[in-house]
Amino acid sequence: MKLVETAISRPVTVAVAVIFILLFGFIALFSIPVQLTPDVDNPKITVDTVWTGASPTEVENEIVREQEDELKSIEGLVEMTSESSEDRGSVVLEFEVGADVDSKLVKVSNKLDQVKDYPDDADNPTISSVDVRSSAIAWFILKPLPENKEHIYNYHDFADEFIKPRLERVAGVGSSNIFGGQEREIQVVFDPNELAVRGITIRELADAVSRENENFSGGSFDEGKRRYVVRTIGEYISTDDIENVVLKNVNGSLVYIRDVAEVILGYKDADYAVRQNGDASIAINALKESGANTIDVIDGLLEEVKVLNAGLLKDNGLYLNNVYEESGYISNAIDLVKQNLIIGGLLAIAVLFTFLRSGSSTLIVATAIPISIIGTFVVMSLLGRTINVISLAGMSFAVGMVIDNSIVVLENIYRHMQMGKSRVRAAYEGTVEVWGAVLASTLTTAAVFLPIIFIKEQAGQLFRDIAIAISVSVILSLIVSITVIPTASSMILNIPGNIEKGSKSFFSFIYDFGGKVSSFITGTISLIIHNSGLRISVILIFTIGSLLFSYLLIPKTEYLPTGNRNLVFGILIPPPGYNINEFVSIGETIEADLSPYFYENSDTEIGKDKFPKIKNFFYVARGRQVFMGAVAQDPNDIKQLIPLMQGALSKIPGMFAVVTQSSLFRSALGEGRSIKIQITGADLEGLVGVARTIFFASMQAMPDAQLRPIPSLDLGNPELQLVTDRERAAEVGVSNQDLGFSVRALVNGAKVSDYTINGQEIDLVIKGEKEYSSRTQSIEDIMIQTNNGKLVTLGSIADIILTNGPERIDHFERERTIAIQVNPPETMPLETAIEVIQNEVLLPLLNGGQIPENFNVLLTGTADKLTETRESLQWNFLLAIVISFLLMASLFESFIYPFVIMFSVPLASFGGFLGLRILNLFTYQPLDILTMLGFVILIGIVINNAILIVHQSRIIILE
Repeated sequence: MKLVETAISRPVTVAVAVIFILLFGFIALFSIPVQLTPDVDNPKITVDTVWTGASPTEVENEIVREQEDELKSIEGLVEMTSESSEDRGSVVLEFEVGADVDSKLVKVSNKLDQVKDYPDDADNPTISSVDVRSSAIAWFILKPLPENKEHIYNYHDFADEFIKPRLERVAGVGSSNIFGGQEREIQVVFDPNELAVRGITIRELADAVSRENENFSGGSFDEGKRRYVVRTIGEYISTDDIENVVLKNVNGSLVYIRDVAEVILGYKDADYAVRQNGDASIAINALKESGANTIDVIDGLLEEVKVLNAGLLKDNGLYLNNVYEESGYISNAIDLVKQNLIIGGLLAIAVLFTFLRSGSSTLIVATAIPISIIGTFVVMSLLGRTINVISLAGMSFAVGMVIDNSIVVLENIYRHMQMGKSRVRAAYEGTVEVWGAVLASTLTTAAVFLPIIFIKEQAGQLFRDIAIAISVSVILSLIVSITVIPTASSMILNIPGNIEKGSKSFFSFIYDFGGKVSSFITGTISLIIHNSGLRISVILIFTIGSLLFSYLLIPKTEYLPTGNRNLVFGILIPPPGYNINEFVSIGETIEADLSPYFYENSDTEIGKDKFPKIKNFFYVARGRQVFMGAVAQDPNDIKQLIPLMQGALSKIPGMFAVVTQSSLFRSALGEGRSIKIQITGADLEGLVGVARTIFFASMQAMPDAQLRPIPSLDLGNPELQLVTDRERAAEVGVSNQDLGFSVRALVNGAKVSDYTINGQEIDLVIKGEKEYSSRTQSIEDIMIQTNNGKLVTLGSIADIILTNGPERIDHFERERTIAIQVNPPETMPLETAIEVIQNEVLLPLLNGGQIPENFNVLLTGTADKLTETRESLQWNFLLAIVISFLLMASLFESFIYPFVIMFSVPLASFGGFLGLRILNLFTYQPLDILTMLGFVILIGIVINNAILIVHQSRIIILE
């Protein structure tokens, strides 16, 4: 073989090639982006529409349904969900894997342009392809310095104007978002009675404020050599300008805004309640651009925060504290995998030395490990892959595989040297003789991973890096085995002399141990092959027994491993109608239980429970979204915080609580290894009833599981409805539109214009005084002026009804839905939980008629992904076997030998399931997707030995 001969004759060239591979490998290693997990292509587009003051039902009917009707027909749409809540509607579109997001954004925008019936005061929809909940790589908390007595919530605009742009300027940061605080606004706070007695309607007040706040171009004219631009200036410069606006001339007396209202620079009502370690705060996150190096991005963010804290923030009495970042966990996870990789390499070398019993032989074979592994980084860089726990896990798998080819080649060279041949001749003939077997084993190993590359599901994308890492490594090991190994053998390989019996040296012990194991194996094989009856018995017993016991031992399946991320999430489902102040009170109650464990108070006496200390605790509430998180001082103690938080949340009356550890492969807040029971139907009240039935049945079937209704199990959101009496309203000259605008201005405030302050544009709103909208019984007594000059109360032209309504309405594929999210106990596989839900919850309810025919129930979320991925991997396992068989048939020019080789697969599978069962006696390890992938890898590993044995047997038979 020319390549082998050239390599042996030109050792310097081979050495230079190895140096180049190592050099460029190290260059690639330090240039490849580093992140926690591989990028997963899951194209989603979100359409958000703001309609201030609208109820969930109005948002659903006037905005969301209209948008869904247009968006439903977009090509490639896989799933469409939506949320309709107070002031806002959101539609989420999920497209098939591999879809071009940019083109989909254009199509979504075009479809939305066809929606013509938006309410007049609704904002234009915004389209985004970024999921801010799942993509944040770092979170920061803004707090005041001790000498700053200003409330932190007043710094929202400061953070938006100065901090957010600085973070977004850091290389690799896609965007940043601010949570908490109150935005500034200019408020024209009017007294409705003062307006009424002066004969001014609320609409006239709004029109006057808006009309006077404009500049107008007056054209231009020439005078002499100059050209003058004419402008009419009316834009407000100060609050005095607003107060001096004339509303009306009453009998020669001018009525100014200052006569009926007070103009102040105020703040919008808080949307979020954000707290960290017991203090009110503002939270700021950072989202990474696709393909950026996470560790470098976070280093840049931390450096920028350091600069801000030393300069701008210090000057304003503030500081920014990093409470969570992914780089620490990434570094720890990658260091652990690297450590395993090194330990695996050392163990492989130790085993080599044990059985080869030669220092030179071990050294030669060991060179295959760094060359193959480091060379893999070059290929990964060229393919645009990243360094992550998955790709490094693939390299850890490969450490033991890359030396297989080298061992085979070296052992055969060694055998030829024992025949008395020279090093050079033995190196050439020994390599050429086993070239076919080495090629066959390498190609079958690489071919096993070919189907994985074409899996489109999330797991397929996650484990593509493993497939690439192992395939490239073993192919490089093939090249090493036929170039580097014969070259090195021709120069330094020695046959060790005999070691005297009775020697007490370490090498003697290794020599004797390796020899005894080899003798035992060869003796057993000799005994079997020389007895035909025993041969057949062994084949039948091992094959049938392996298949039978594999079937009995195969465990229930799980989706993705959780990992050990240092972050525990707690999610609360509060009763409908709670306001921000109540959420703050709830947060303070939870903090009272957890504060002894805060890192800052680590010197305080902790109770006998001895829970671990908390480094950071944060609490965020908005609407019905109430969540909190805790980071342990010692990352290894994070799981112990789960019962601590469960105990604290269980004390909050009337709430559902779910506490989970953040998953390594999380897709959104609160999700992970969870099952969603999706109930859909048109009747909202009936939907709530069915959801309640399923919720309590699931709770009874799985008492240790954590259940979370999304969005709610009741319609108890308090709602004050003003139903216009059209006849009475028409008599006094009030339209339904005028009434609606007046009520919004009185209660929540109505934006009528913009105001520029220090170069920043803020809202200019008119707003009724608090005393008129702070009590339900006083609403009907509010006086308003009508268009025809009459003074009337709201109660005289509208029926005021106190009722309940939904706080949020969700849609799944355009139908109203409520989901029951089930988080099974940690030791219950997801497949078992799915079977319990189907057989012990849904089936009895369906048979008992407790789920009416006009409602549909299906399992989504992780359950859906598990089913899809498991089926894909099962078919890919069979496909890998078929590919390996056909490839071997082509290489051996026979269908018999591959058939013989494939007998190794059942026994290996049994060994895998047996090992998993034994491991579960000591620590829980489910058959998750990563473990399933291990069984696919198993095919490529176990048939290698069989290929080598069959290949050598053929040579001996032919000889």
